[in-house]
Amino acid sequence: MIKYDIEELAKKLERCRNVNLDDVKLEDVDEIISIKIDRRKSSEERILDFIMKEKNTYIFKVNGKLVRIRFLENTDLTAEDCLTNVLKNLYR
Repeated sequence: MIKYDIEELAKKLERCRNVNLDDVKLEDVDEIISIKIDRRKSSEERILDFIMKEKNTYIFKVNGKLVRIRFLENTDLTAEDCLTNVLKNLYR
């Protein structure tokens, strides 16, 4: 198992979360299709690997367009609930 510097990863997450989208250059963002996740690892390790490897865990490209994900704090909604709501709103 890889040793993870949890404090450093937490700092990276905070920096990434606070990036202004207007300051992001398209060429500096990973295309979502290029993101590889090792499914043999535990879910905890996959998350930590993702945070460690990706330039910004909140911003990525889909078909050349910038996409930012955000999460509400203090809510009972899961990520799946949020994505389901987005899809319902897109395809009404």
